[in-house]
Amino acid sequence: MRLLVGLGNPGAKYAGNRHNIGFMALDAIAKAHRAAPWRARFQGEVAEVTLEGEKALLLKPQTFMNESGRAVRAAMDFYKLPLSALHVLHDELDLPAGKLRVKTGGGIAGHNGLRSISAHCGNDYARVRLGIGHPGDKAQVHAYVLNDFAKAEQPWLEHLCAAIASHAALLGQNDALFANRVHVAMEKAGHAEAKTSRQAEQAKKAGQGEEPR
Repeated sequence: MRLLVGLGNPGAKYAGNRHNIGFMALDAIAKAHRAAPWRARFQGEVAEVTLEGEKALLLKPQTFMNESGRAVRAAMDFYKLPLSALHVLHDELDLPAGKLRVKTGGGIAGHNGLRSISAHCGNDYARVRLGIGHPGDKAQVHAYVLNDFAKAEQPWLEHLCAAIASHAALLGQNDALFANRVHVAMEKAGHAEAKTSRQAEQAKKAGQGEEPR
């Protein structure tokens, strides 16, 4: 069994936030692969799904981002899973919007959800880094991640989540191929260089084009 964890904050207030892109990706996987209904368990919401014949558990911690590790640890202990079975999908400021990278271990880049998971479970798990772009000013990061995706960002966001869902069976089997397939899908959809709403506004001000409406 594999454990796919999407990071975010619970509740309608945060549902559309950039910080919740991990939740959004898991919802797309659940829908595309006809997962069992979401239910409360392990201090989170879980849904069981079969990905090309292999069972996987989808987990959205409901502990708020800073305590995500408690939910992940509970699920891993119950199923006696090794760290190699864990993939965490999360927002990544240091990647351009719409880009995706998969890596195992390494630093947490200031991400409180990863910090909590590493503290409770260890550090050598796979991270599926979902690029949301950077506001350009460190002082604006908190507000940026806790604001909703803008209308201009919806096309690449929807295509990214759809591509992740389409190729989710490769997670844990061939992470490099998974990342490549998602990249190709995004290029075909015309999102090789997705713009954040801030980038679009900057381009508009510079007279390089109008922000999509």
